[in-house]
Amino acid sequence: MQFPERTLRQRLIDLLLETPLSSDQLARALAIPERQVEEHLVHVVKTVSRDSSRQFVLDPSSCLACGFVFRDRTRVTRPSRCPHCRSEGISSPRYHIATQASAREDTGLLRRKKAEKGL
Repeated sequence: MQFPERTLRQRLIDLLLETPLSSDQLARALAIPERQVEEHLVHVVKTVSRDSSRQFVLDPSSCLACGFVFRDRTRVTRPSRCPHCRSEGISSPRYHIATQASAREDTGLLRRKKAEKGL
């Protein structure tokens, strides 16, 4: 019996489970245009959100000129311009899928940092 090859989105999820990557890095790894990666990421977010043991993590873009971080941005694409200094030099967001074990480690790290600050 022959099994079908993994789909593009399955391969995308596999890459994101390994290490945080930008859409440009994902496009090179999958040999597809960056815009296609961004379109697929929208669906990957939905797929991962249905699984309680995994979480989609978006490391936000930041302005290379003034350092502004786009924390509240929910889109997976890179912003075109900084709202503070109007610079177009923006770093690409990085994406990652955290498993339940690594999510617990991140939560523990946050608790320790808050405890150190006295919060």
